[in-house]
Amino acid sequence: MNELVAGGNVPLPDGAVTLRVPGPFDLSVIVTGDGGKVAGDGDFVFYNQPAAPGARLRGDSVTVDGRHLRAGASRVTVAVSPAEPGTPLGRLPGITLQVHGPGGQLVARFTPPRPDRETVLLLAEIYRRGPGWKLRAIGQGYADGLAGVARDFGVEVAQDEAPQPPVAFGARPGAASGARTGASSGARAGASSGSWPGAPAGSLRPGGSSSGPADPDGFLPLVNASRASVGAPPVTLDARLTAAASAHAAGMAARSVLSSEHADGTSLYQRVVAGGYAYLAIGEHLVSGPRTAADFVEYCLSGEQSRRTVHGRAYTQVGVAHTADARSGDLYWTALWAAPFTAQGLAEWGNAVLRLTNAERTAAGLRPLSPDPLLTVAAQNHSADMIARAFYAHTSPDGGEPWHRASAAGSAHRSIGENIACGQRTPAEVVDGWMNSPGHRANILKPAFTHLGVGFAGGGSAGTYWTQLFGG
Repeated sequence: MNELVAGGNVPLPDGAVTLRVPGPFDLSVIVTGDGGKVAGDGDFVFYNQPAAPGARLRGDSVTVDGRHLRAGASRVTVAVSPAEPGTPLGRLPGITLQVHGPGGQLVARFTPPRPDRETVLLLAEIYRRGPGWKLRAIGQGYADGLAGVARDFGVEVAQDEAPQPPVAFGARPGAASGARTGASSGARAGASSGSWPGAPAGSLRPGGSSSGPADPDGFLPLVNASRASVGAPPVTLDARLTAAASAHAAGMAARSVLSSEHADGTSLYQRVVAGGYAYLAIGEHLVSGPRTAADFVEYCLSGEQSRRTVHGRAYTQVGVAHTADARSGDLYWTALWAAPFTAQGLAEWGNAVLRLTNAERTAAGLRPLSPDPLLTVAAQNHSADMIARAFYAHTSPDGGEPWHRASAAGSAHRSIGENIACGQRTPAEVVDGWMNSPGHRANILKPAFTHLGVGFAGGGSAGTYWTQLFGG
């Protein structure tokens, strides 16, 4: 496996390769010839046009097969942009491009220098070299969004007089026994005759659903009536959550088993993220037996813990589906509750963890910790990295330790400590879990620590990954 730096290149194996960028991002692909200019609509692969000859987008991955590109195509450029339009990439988790060969083997990885105000990053290009293909890492940022990228590839961006209507795109983390902690001291795009229709410059990604997904048996009015009874705001149906729920319900019915994992070991949370939904909060109900939506909702309200999910104020969207087991006839239900990722929401959760941590320190007679932007960058990158590279530890697969990450982010603190956790739903739940573990509690109440950075990322096998990075 090759770790690339900007400008570095690596030969690609024969056949289709898959490029993946986990996290709250959108991938776009531009197909060009040697001149670097597009030829028309078919040269763009993006969320609303997920396939072109030789290239197909699925969730957070795009598969490229040079053998099947259009005639004259010799280059495929991969761009990444925020899932929430207009968000500077510097406010989101670190970006890591993973390149896999035809057999799924990891061929290369590229982590570009952290962007700042840029809203689009050209990550890499696949280009023809003789009879084969190579990949070059780029890392070039644009502050004017996908519109700037479009212009550089020969597209005139059309300015609309008014925004276009939104277009549809497209769980519970272990609250108790499933939660784990660890402590350590120490584009929307489309080209036609040179124009990019359908969105104003800099706002090329519609963000919602103009026609919601089907509501099986009137599920939504039932849950919103129950939420209203406790003063919780209503939720809306989301097509991406519904698609993930449908696939999961079908998988459970096919195996006649209730499980948060698919037959291939992929978690429900990974399925949600792969479907294009980046979340801040996530929860689920997995149930077999109820014959109607009313029966299903009644069951979900019958237990204290599952009722808290139905009434969860953090959730704003839901997806629900059911599938019958062909052998027994039992219905298998999946309901997914979520709040979409936003940069503001991430900041609010980080502030909540800091506030709760300082409340514990104050109660112990200690000085509160100050927020530290550099420690926050390192903590956020570690949470995202644990998902991207499928590990859960203070030591990363390449041997990096908490103090290495703090130093790489530019921190000058001489004393570093780290708490990690996975599976907890909320800041209150994760801080409570840390305080009930001696090693984590010692970090939170260490007098020598003066500053704190907080990281959070959703996805992976556990659903949520948290990092506290202390400095003193």
